[in-house]
Amino acid sequence: MSPRPANFYALARERCGVLPLLRDAGDAPPERLLQAIWLHQRLHRDRLQTLDGQPVLVLHPGFASAEGGPDFRDALLRFGDAAPVRGDVEVDLRASGWRAHGHDCNPNFKDVILHVVWEADRVSLGLPPSGGGRKANLANVELQTERPPILVICEALDAPVGELAVWLGGESGRALPEKLRGRCSAPLRELSPERLTALLHEAAAVRLQSKGSQFQARARVVGWEQALWEGLFRALGYKHNIWPMHWLAERRSRWTEGKPALQTLQSRLLGLSGLLPAEVSQRGTTADRYVRRVWDQWWREREGFEDCMLPRVAWHLHGLRPANHPQRRLALAAHWLAGGSLVERLERWCVAELKPAVLADSLLETLQVPRDEFWSWHWTFRSARLAKPQPLLGATRATDLAVNVVLPWLWARAAEGGNQRVRASLEARYFTWPAAEDNAVLRLARQRLLGGASAKALRGAAAQQGLLQIVRDFCDHANAVCDECGFPTVVRECQAGGDVLKPTGGRVARTGCS
Repeated sequence: MSPRPANFYALARERCGVLPLLRDAGDAPPERLLQAIWLHQRLHRDRLQTLDGQPVLVLHPGFASAEGGPDFRDALLRFGDAAPVRGDVEVDLRASGWRAHGHDCNPNFKDVILHVVWEADRVSLGLPPSGGGRKANLANVELQTERPPILVICEALDAPVGELAVWLGGESGRALPEKLRGRCSAPLRELSPERLTALLHEAAAVRLQSKGSQFQARARVVGWEQALWEGLFRALGYKHNIWPMHWLAERRSRWTEGKPALQTLQSRLLGLSGLLPAEVSQRGTTADRYVRRVWDQWWREREGFEDCMLPRVAWHLHGLRPANHPQRRLALAAHWLAGGSLVERLERWCVAELKPAVLADSLLETLQVPRDEFWSWHWTFRSARLAKPQPLLGATRATDLAVNVVLPWLWARAAEGGNQRVRASLEARYFTWPAAEDNAVLRLARQRLLGGASAKALRGAAAQQGLLQIVRDFCDHANAVCDECGFPTVVRECQAGGDVLKPTGGRVARTGCS
C-alpha cells in the first residue's frame, strides 16, 4: 500500500509552534497544555489527591476564563467525604507560582478552591531541595493556610505528555477575542474556493485524527464500548453540560447493573443527575403522573446510589433551548441503553454501502428511538404537553454526533485494527457529510477569518470542522490584533505553493502548497 500523502496543515501547525515539542520525558509542558489537560480531564480521575492526602473528585472542571483572574471559573469539586464545593481553579507549572504570580494577594483569586500544578517544587513548600523524590513527606507538609489545596498532576495523566500535546495542542477551549477580522482575512480572500476548501479539509483531517486519538486513549483504559458511551453522553451535554453527562457515563456499569428496563434506567439517570423534581405536584397532569412513577422507582434504589449522585448545581440550565434540556437527553440515552443493540447497529451502519445523499438520514435512522410516552410529548418536566409528538433525536443533533463521536470512534477502531478499507470509507463519509447547524464560534470565525462570509460558504461538515480547528489552533492563542499568530503566513505560503490542494477519495492529498 502506498504511503499516506503528507498533510500540509498538520506539518504547518507543528512548524508554527501550535504543538509543543516534548521529546524528553522530563520536559515540563507549557502552561496552556496543562490548562487543556485540566479542561478535558485527561487524568486518571479516580486517583487524584491533594498534597495533604485528601481525595479530589472533579464533578465539573469549570469553564475556561479569557478574562483576568483564575484560569477556570465555577468548578465543582468534592474533597474527601465533604459536600461538593463551587469555586475557581488556577493552573500553574509549579506550586511556587501562587506567590510568584501574586495570586496570594490578588482579590480576584479569593474564590480559588484548588491549585493545579505540574510539580510541587520542594523549596516553595518549605522542604529540603533534594532527597526522597516528589512524593516523599509531602502528605506531612503543613501548607500555608492562605493558599488553596494543591493538586499535582505530572503523575496522573491518562497518556504520555507527548501524545497529549498532539491531541490537545489546539483544544484548549479559550474564548475567542471579540473582534471582527484577523490578519489572515485578506490572504484567505485571495485563495480560490477550491484551494480554501482543501485547506479547511486538511485542518478537518487533523481534527478527525485528534478526536480519534482521544477515543483510542480512553479505550485503552475502559474498552471501546465504554469509550463510545462516554463520547455519546458528552455530546448530549452540549457546551455547558459536558462534564455532568460524562460523570454519569463513567458510572454506567453501576446504573445498568442487571440489565434494567427503560423505566428503571430513566428513573436512575434522572435520580442520579439531581434533575428530578424534589416535589410532586398534585394537579394530576401527565407530567405529575410521570414524575410520580419515576419517584416510586427511584426512592427504592436511591440509598444504594448516594455515593455517585450529582447535585443539581452541577448543571448549567440557564438559557438552554427546551429541546436541549439534559432531562430529555438522559431520557434518550436510557432508550439507547434499554435497546441493548446500539453498538451493533453502528457497526452494521459502518460497513453498509451508502450513497452520500443518504448518509445523514441513514445514521439518524440508526440512532432514532421509539416514541416515548412522556418525552416525545414534553421538552421538560415542567413544560406543557406538545400539540404533536417530537422525536427524541433530530437531524441536527445526529450530524453533531456523527462528526464528533460516531465517525471518530469508528475511524479509531479501524485504524487500530489496521483495516485500511473501512478507514478510507469512514474518511470519505466524514468529508462528504452535510453541514451541521451554525453556531456562535463558526459565525465569529467567518467574520474574522472569511470576511463575513455566509454559512453557505462552508459546504459540508468537514469545512466547518476545519474552520473550528483553525480557531482552536491559532485564533484562540493570539490576542485581539493577531500578534505573533503564524496562520497568516501559512495562508500566504499555501497561496504561493503552486499546485492546488486536492481532496482525494476521502483523504486530503498534497500536490503542492508547501
